[in-house]
Amino acid sequence: MIGGAALTAALTPLSGAALAQDGEIVHDAEYYVLEAQNGEVWAAEDEALQARLAELEERFGTPPNLIHIMWDDTAYGDLGIPAIQAVRGLDTPNINKLAEDGMMFTRMYTEVGCTPSRAAAATGRMAIRSGMYNIGMLQESHGLHADEVTMAEVLGAAGYNTAFYGKWHLGDIEQSYPHNQGFDEALFTGYNQILSLNTREAEQGNGSIGLFEDMLAENPYKLDDTFVTKDWVMVAEGTKGGETLQWRDNTHDSYQMIDDEGLDRMFAFMERSVEAGEPFYVANWPIMTSFLPTEPKCAVARAILQDGLQCVVDPMIANIRAKLEELGIAENTLIVAMADNGPMSHNPPPGTGFAETIFRGGKGDFLEGGVRVPAFAVWPGMIEPGSLPGDMIHITDLFTTFASLGGALENVPTDRVIDGLDQTSLLLNGDGHSRRDYTFTYAGPMLGAIVKGNYKRHFISPDPVGDASGIPAAFYFLPSDPREVQPMLTNLIHLKRPFNRMRLRHDLWKDRYPDRPETHGIPWTGIANASEQLQREQNPQLVLGDLPFDPLEYIEHLDELPFDPAGDPSIGQ
Repeated sequence: MIGGAALTAALTPLSGAALAQDGEIVHDAEYYVLEAQNGEVWAAEDEALQARLAELEERFGTPPNLIHIMWDDTAYGDLGIPAIQAVRGLDTPNINKLAEDGMMFTRMYTEVGCTPSRAAAATGRMAIRSGMYNIGMLQESHGLHADEVTMAEVLGAAGYNTAFYGKWHLGDIEQSYPHNQGFDEALFTGYNQILSLNTREAEQGNGSIGLFEDMLAENPYKLDDTFVTKDWVMVAEGTKGGETLQWRDNTHDSYQMIDDEGLDRMFAFMERSVEAGEPFYVANWPIMTSFLPTEPKCAVARAILQDGLQCVVDPMIANIRAKLEELGIAENTLIVAMADNGPMSHNPPPGTGFAETIFRGGKGDFLEGGVRVPAFAVWPGMIEPGSLPGDMIHITDLFTTFASLGGALENVPTDRVIDGLDQTSLLLNGDGHSRRDYTFTYAGPMLGAIVKGNYKRHFISPDPVGDASGIPAAFYFLPSDPREVQPMLTNLIHLKRPFNRMRLRHDLWKDRYPDRPETHGIPWTGIANASEQLQREQNPQLVLGDLPFDPLEYIEHLDELPFDPAGDPSIGQ
């Protein structure tokens, strides 16, 4: 990072009208380079779009309803392309119909994992900025900071009813609960699908080993009864300003009920909003599947991923669309449905069906396969059916786009970088109308790669010798090398300076708007019906008595783990 005079000098090309003014949304430095060249055209487009949206609001009496559906770990091509589905052994006619009736994105980018992608969607900020780049596991003691401003808060302040159902995965500390982050109501999990293995059934089948110690043969050498977690919250529920409760228990049966319960609550929430004549925003992020394969096989692939997509997500989307028709609001409702990142191709549980398709890499990689996902948008009468834009869009863009559609841009904070760009023109005008031609992809806290148009540079390089000398073979031309297996040096070395310039602008802008450090705390506080064992987890001194140190002091140092600044993250094989 560079500051002071060097910062001012480096940003001089961006000064003047192109820079964010007081009271305006602040974007990444790269955006202003684009705005300076395209701003007049964009302003004219926006004027026409606002007129069109005003007509729709006059017809229905409210701004559009907004639904965001997001599931896990799916490779681009696994959905929406029947030929690839035939090879992969699944059939999702209702998801594919989203492409027929609306838009299928070809370049929807996310973050490299579920927690960072969900944080990006919720805040419009890359996870590195909110300190949410770490994927949360059981009793993580980590979560979204109270000062982050979520899509629910932005839309709620504009009169929207807001609700969340499903896999939140944005922390297990009290300030991170979705109903403490702006949602009027929520039914949520703090973690991912590994919860299905945090069950007694999974312990019996060695899906988990040693979590339920009472199921093991007695260990005569055991000395520490506090090492293994004794209790947690699988699913919680709450309302804004109300109490937080654990929903049901930590059994596999409870886990299997999450998505159906969430859909029932979502429909009741929609009905109440329509009856009141009020717009709504719903994030329904289904848990989708269990890693404990107890359900009947559904897809030809006989695998957990394909079964979840075909027999959970696909009918869910059909049911939501049917409900919108029943309520008479389909034409005033935008649905965006997408995966949160690429397939879990590194160390997946057996029988899951995760695999690369067109792009190389998967979850955790900054390769295209890790961050380029299937994504769809449908809005009858507003989005042209069968749209197939080649434009780039990023998961953070949903935040600003939804705020724009909801008339809530004035509620977006202006004291921090908002990576999301308003992509209303892409949705309504179609191919060639994106406001973005770049992405920055982080591997944990480190910048892994930058994409600019059709070009990509790896900053964690497969050529360490060249990287050390300043001339790495780390440049890729994506149309001819979508799997990023042919790094170029001489052919693309002319891009070295442009990519360096992009990175330095990005870093210098972060000096002005620093990243938030990770936020930590004691897990699952504020649960009104907390078990006695959970309370003991939160206060080790109830078990251990007085110690010559604070047994919870380690929580303040969790940001020192697990990333080694000298480490070399994999870029996938």
